[in-house]
Amino acid sequence: MEAEAHTFFLHLMLILLSARFLAELAVYFKIPAVVGELLAGILLGPSLLGWLEPTPLIVSLAEMGIVLLLFRVGLETDMTRLMRTGGRSIIVATAGLILPFMLGFSLSYEIFHFPLLTSLFIGSTLTATSIGITVRVLADLQRHQSPESQIVLGAAVLDDVMGVVLLALLYQFSIGGGISLVNTGRILLFVGAFLILAPVLARLIFGVIRRLDKVSQIPGLIPTAMVALVLFFAWIAHLLGVPEILGGFAAGLALSRRFYFPLGMALPTDPQFADHIEKTMQPIIHLFTPLFFVAVGLSLDLQAVDWTSSFIWIFSLSLFIAAVIGKMAGAFLIPESWPARIAIGIAIIPRGEVGLIFAKLGHESGIFNHQLYASLVIVIALTTLLGPFAMQNFYARLDGRLPLRED
Repeated sequence: MEAEAHTFFLHLMLILLSARFLAELAVYFKIPAVVGELLAGILLGPSLLGWLEPTPLIVSLAEMGIVLLLFRVGLETDMTRLMRTGGRSIIVATAGLILPFMLGFSLSYEIFHFPLLTSLFIGSTLTATSIGITVRVLADLQRHQSPESQIVLGAAVLDDVMGVVLLALLYQFSIGGGISLVNTGRILLFVGAFLILAPVLARLIFGVIRRLDKVSQIPGLIPTAMVALVLFFAWIAHLLGVPEILGGFAAGLALSRRFYFPLGMALPTDPQFADHIEKTMQPIIHLFTPLFFVAVGLSLDLQAVDWTSSFIWIFSLSLFIAAVIGKMAGAFLIPESWPARIAIGIAIIPRGEVGLIFAKLGHESGIFNHQLYASLVIVIALTTLLGPFAMQNFYARLDGRLPLRED
């Protein structure tokens, strides 16, 4: 047992250090950090060195990381963006979810003849948008306060919410709930009830934590209480038959200093304390979330993929084109200038961590084999890389001057 323990410590050290080093290296070359963390898993796993494999303990830590990742997504969700940008963000988000889904599903089901559930998973994987990558790139370009950026971020907020609901549906289908109208309605009812009641409960607990923090004489109350809250919500989500990550998302959404919800609006808010919680939780989130992306890389066995097969290249290229066209097409439906439409379309291309969540769920459920899983990870990685580089090049060509509206 002692040998197993110290071997695990060594493995965990390798995961943390390699993820950090390759993430730093990726950012240095203007590549999203998530790509570096994914490469760390590929390097250490069966694809290359073969030093590590996704053991149950590593998978459990990765699950912890994904719950905290969705907590951060919820925490950074700004519902006021939707209020400011109105219908434009809703159109971009809705079209950016429906069009990639239909293209991905149609390609998989009608052309490549995959089973219905597999095709649904593939289409859903293409719907994701990584708000974290988009925000980071827009901030680096000093465009995060521009009008078109507000539309993008408002759309990404709604896209996150719709994506989590879609993930809940697929999760239930994958564990044997079956695809039926009744089952879908039941899941949506559970998800809706959870997203309504969980934020209200979290806000009440938030007030208790705030009062306890004032009288506590022992450091570390906030991170302890917040991690416990997120894990509790993840457990409740599981009891309701929805993904545990929905619990993390709901907790983060409720504690966001920018939270607006019909029932939550009546509850008192403390923006300064919410900021304090966010800053306190950041080190824990940054410690655990890379474990998930490394686990994705570890779960890939690129040596088991038949790279001489024309299928993987044709399928990956087809999905990549569908992923790009599906996202960009939504931006052309809003009444903006052509440069603004192009900028918005490019900004919502990256799939990043959210797409990897969909892909990994499909792989863990046995819906994706190694070859299909590898294809999806390739597509997600390419869209994640394309978005930042395309945004940088586009804004450089416009010399930082992008009119939002046509006269």
